[in-house]
Amino acid sequence: MLKEKHSTNLVLALATLVSAFGSSFQYGYNVAAINSPSQFMQSFYNATYFERYNSYIDDSYLTLLWSISVSMYPLGGFFGSLMVAPLVNKLGRKGTLLFNNIFSIVPAILMGASESAKSSEMVIVGRVIIGVCAGLSSNVVPMYLGEMSPKNLRGAIGVVPQLFITIGILVAQIFGLRSILGNAEGWPVMLALTGIPAVIELLVLPFFPESPRYTLIQKGDTDKARRDLQKLRNREDVDEEIEEMHVEDQSEKAEGRLSVLTLFSFRSLRWQLISVFIMNMGQQLSGVNAIYYYADSIYLSAGVEENNVQYVTIATGSINVIMTLIVFIIEASGRKLLLLIGFGICCGACTVLTITLQFKETATWIPYLSAACLIIYVIGHAIGPSPIPYVVTTEMFRQSSRPAAFMVAGSVHWLSNFTVGLIFPFLEKGLGPFSFIVFAAICLATLLYILMIVPETKNKTFLEVSQLFAKRNKTRIIMEMENTAPVDHRAHSRLQPYSFRITN
Repeated sequence: MLKEKHSTNLVLALATLVSAFGSSFQYGYNVAAINSPSQFMQSFYNATYFERYNSYIDDSYLTLLWSISVSMYPLGGFFGSLMVAPLVNKLGRKGTLLFNNIFSIVPAILMGASESAKSSEMVIVGRVIIGVCAGLSSNVVPMYLGEMSPKNLRGAIGVVPQLFITIGILVAQIFGLRSILGNAEGWPVMLALTGIPAVIELLVLPFFPESPRYTLIQKGDTDKARRDLQKLRNREDVDEEIEEMHVEDQSEKAEGRLSVLTLFSFRSLRWQLISVFIMNMGQQLSGVNAIYYYADSIYLSAGVEENNVQYVTIATGSINVIMTLIVFIIEASGRKLLLLIGFGICCGACTVLTITLQFKETATWIPYLSAACLIIYVIGHAIGPSPIPYVVTTEMFRQSSRPAAFMVAGSVHWLSNFTVGLIFPFLEKGLGPFSFIVFAAICLATLLYILMIVPETKNKTFLEVSQLFAKRNKTRIIMEMENTAPVDHRAHSRLQPYSFRITN
C-alpha cells in the first residue's frame, strides 16, 4: 500500500501554483471581466454600428449581440474541450498547458486593440479564442495536478485550480470598479490583462516536471518518470508509486487506449461516464455562471441600489474565494459529502430567492434577503459543485481513458455553460423571478443522483476507484500474478509481473 504521508515538497507546490495561476486564473478572470463594464461595451457596440450604418442598434438586437458576446466564451470552451484528448496524448499535460498560452495571448491583443480599431467583432472573436484557452485549461490543469499528486493530497491539490478560478473572478470584479477599469476608457485594458498570466506561465512552467504517470504509462520511460517523481516527492524512495503505475499500466493494456467513441461503448466505464455527465451538467445548469456573467443585472433586479451593486458583486466574489479556501482545508471530509452539502444549499437558496424576488416590492428589507440568498448560493456552490467534479473526474478514470473522459466532461461543462450564458437574459425576461426555480430543480436532481450513485473516492488509487464502479457496471477487474491464481497485489513485493482481465 502506498504510504499515506509524504514530505512537503516545494516543486509540487510551485508547479501547482504556476499552472493554476497561468491557466485556471484566466478562466475565472474572463468569466467576470465583461460583467461590470457591460454598459460601456454595449455603448461601444452601438457607436461602431452607428459609424458604419448611420443608425443605432435596436434594443432586442443589442441584447442578442451582447448575449452572443457573453456566450462565445463558453462556446470557445467547448471547442477547447474537443482538443483535450489529442493534445494531452501528443504533447503531454505540461506541453499542452504551454501550447495553450497561444489562445490567451492572441485574444488579449485582439480585445485590447478592439476600441482603437473600432471593431466590436474583435471582441467577439477574442472571446471565442480565450474560451478555447479556458476549455483546455479547465480540463488539463486538474488532470496534470491530479496525476502528479500523492493520493492523500489529490483532493486538496485538486481544489487549487478552482481556488484560482475564484481568485480570477474576484480580481476581475475589483478591476471592474468604475474608479479602476470598469469605465468607458478602461475596459479594453481590462480585457487585455488576461495575457499577463499566460506570459508568466510560458516563462516559468518549462522548469517543472511533466506528469510522471504520462511519462511512464504513455511514453514508456520509467527512468524519467522515477526522476520526476523523486523531485515531486522530495525523496529517493518512490518504488511503491512506480509499482502502482506499473499495475495501472498492466490494467490499461487489458482495455487498450480508449477514444471518445470507444469510451461510450465500454461497459466497465458506463456509470463513471454517466456520473461525469450528470455532475458537469448539474454544475453549470445550476446557474452559477449566470450569476457571474450577469451579476450586476441580477442584483439590480433583486432591488439592490445601483451605486451599491458593484460592491455587492465584489463581496460575493470575496466570499467565493474564502469558501473555496475553506474547502481546500476541510477537503478531508470527503468528496461526496461536500457535493451533497453544496447542491443542497444551492437548491434551498434558489428556492428562497424565487420567493423574495416575487415579493421584493412588499417590504424594504426583502431586497437584502434576495442579495443574501445569492451570496448563500455562491457559498454552497463553492463548497462542492464548483471544485469537486474536476477532482472526481480525475479519480474515476485511469490513464487510458482519462483524456477522453476529460474531453467528454469538458464538452458537457462548456455546452451547459454556453446554454446558460445565451438563454439567461431571455429566461429572466420571460419567467422573471421563476427563472431561479429552474436552477433549484436542477440542483435537487443532481443531489439525488450523487446520493444514490456516486461513491466516495477519497484516499483511493485510480484502480481502486475503478473497482468501486465494477459492481454497478456488472463487470469484474481481475488481477493475477503471471502463472498463478488471482492475488491481492498489496500483499506482494514490488514490481511483480501482473496480468489483468475485465469480465462481465
